[in-house]
Amino acid sequence: MLSLLYQEGPTTEGIFRCPGNAKTCKELKEKLDSGAEVDLACESIFVTASLFKDFLRNIPGSILSSQLCDKWVCVMEQGNDEEKIKSIQRLLEQLPRANVVLLRYLFGVLHGIEMRSEENRMNAFNLAICIAPSLLWPPVSTPPDTESEFTKKISSLVQFLTENCCRIFGEEITSLFGEI
Repeated sequence: MLSLLYQEGPTTEGIFRCPGNAKTCKELKEKLDSGAEVDLACESIFVTASLFKDFLRNIPGSILSSQLCDKWVCVMEQGNDEEKIKSIQRLLEQLPRANVVLLRYLFGVLHGIEMRSEENRMNAFNLAICIAPSLLWPPVSTPPDTESEFTKKISSLVQFLTENCCRIFGEEITSLFGEI
């Protein structure tokens, strides 16, 4: 999925914003869940993006770990960018390795999309609005007004992660997918 999103996302206007066909997404999700072979290259890239966001939303406790929720929310209150980056790197060290690997690839994709935002209309802010709710949620349900404030903070964090992914994850993030 990420390889396809890396290839097609940068040239697709509204990637992650426009939903894939709901019926197709449901059918493909059922196939994937059953272990059947699925050729996503034959599907709309919007379907792939929707399936990937659904996958992220279904990671138990979220990919950024709901247990670290309060710490993630506080990152953007740190002083300068360097302090924020160091805080993020410390939090990443507390995540399971599989989560960090997936995050590196995800932010490699988001970085590639952001670099072509003139073409796809998806700058770091727009990407964050679309993807942040799939990356972290509070460990317990919250009232709507608190949830709205939480979503804004997490979107701000995801925007920062996207804009600074090379400093956070390393410069090699731009070549994780090789020459596709």
